[in-house]
Amino acid sequence: MVQPPSIESRADAIGFLDRRIGSGVQPGLERISGLLQAMGDPQLTYPTIHVAGTNGKTTVTRMVQQILGAHGLTTAGFTSPHLTTIEERFMVHGEIADADTFAGGVRDIAWFVTSYEAEHDTTITYFELTVAIAATIFANAAVDVAVFEVGLGGRLDATNVLDADVSVITGIDIDHTEFLGSTVREIAGEKMAIVKDGGVMVTGRLPADAEEVAAARAEAVGANWIRSGRDYDVVGAEVAVGGWHCSIDGVFGEYEDLYLPVHGRHQVDNLATAIATAEMFIGRTLDPESVRFAVGSMSTPGRLEVVRRRPVVLVDGAHNTQGFQGLSTTLNEEFPTMPWKLVLGVRGERSIEQLVAPLRGIVDSVFAAAADDPAAVDPQVVASLAGSTLGVGAVAYDSPALALAEAIDAAGPEGGVVVAGSLYLAGDLREVYRTGDDRSVEAHLRFEPEVDLGDLDEGDLPIDLDD
Repeated sequence: MVQPPSIESRADAIGFLDRRIGSGVQPGLERISGLLQAMGDPQLTYPTIHVAGTNGKTTVTRMVQQILGAHGLTTAGFTSPHLTTIEERFMVHGEIADADTFAGGVRDIAWFVTSYEAEHDTTITYFELTVAIAATIFANAAVDVAVFEVGLGGRLDATNVLDADVSVITGIDIDHTEFLGSTVREIAGEKMAIVKDGGVMVTGRLPADAEEVAAARAEAVGANWIRSGRDYDVVGAEVAVGGWHCSIDGVFGEYEDLYLPVHGRHQVDNLATAIATAEMFIGRTLDPESVRFAVGSMSTPGRLEVVRRRPVVLVDGAHNTQGFQGLSTTLNEEFPTMPWKLVLGVRGERSIEQLVAPLRGIVDSVFAAAADDPAAVDPQVVASLAGSTLGVGAVAYDSPALALAEAIDAAGPEGGVVVAGSLYLAGDLREVYRTGDDRSVEAHLRFEPEVDLGDLDEGDLPIDLDD
């Protein structure tokens, strides 16, 4: 009989996961399906919303939780990768899971994992483990709804064991071609495979080829297709201090005069998709005041996040061409006169030239560095290619912290520094300035009893406790 390791602490839990990091990316559902079936399929014990797309997945996943939480639902959310600590992947009722909850989740699955691995002579991957941990943490919390972000693609992603009430495709662009295909049509097919028979499919703005794939998928599975620009839309968006004032025409209702305190016009589109998703999950018009409260407390850690003011330091996890185009638009629209220094790190098999090209004429120097990431590209290579593409000076540094310090010094108090290229780099460097708690938790309503029943005698109660 296989003896699972003892999981008594957070360190034990981290060790259990880290021993499987070497298993890498192994797309497929056989292992996770078998593991979760052995666990009693906890992911099927609560309603779910499933979010895929090239960009905006994490943001929409967070936004949907905010909106539903403000309507009194107990929410959970699974996102990846994490920026700083693994607990960030697991949110319950607007709060990141604490160390004890995380360790308890690992303890709950450890026996099933080791038994399954021994019986099938296989290794559960790191990402599959995190999906299983999320499934059990959320089941233990008895949530009203869990929002799961796809890790990679959709069709063969471990999260595709869900039987989602609503499936979301935020957008489609070229990325992860080594796994998903080299065309928009191929990539769209992989992502839209999360849409289940008779389900609801909400899509953000899509290129024409992806819309054709969406139409075919909706017809094939009999899904109710809710589409940006047809069924819901942004009807107004203006730059405001620290974010955007906007109005959204939803599927069922109109939501006017919203203040979204995050940077990036594309985040307004993500908000519209999140509102439509929440509407379709609830099945009616949302409460306008609850929406306004939820939107006003939203945050997007590591996504166009200002972490310092003099100079402005903007941390962005943009790591593909579409992401850099959004970054370029944001810098032009919201910081039109500011000169920028770029702290850049790149991972994987991406074209550095194509990544940085949208920033030509916006940044005047590059500070290249590599996060603590085995897939990180050599900073010397990053500096050479980015500098020549942008036509600016570029220097490679041994550490992200040193690159950031040099960029801040070069920018001066009136300048700006943008960190981009890798979520791992964004996670490393936002920690330098991160302060306080994420105020997004404020939107999640908690209904407490008006009186403490423990302080009352039975005769004081309006009901008979024995009934």
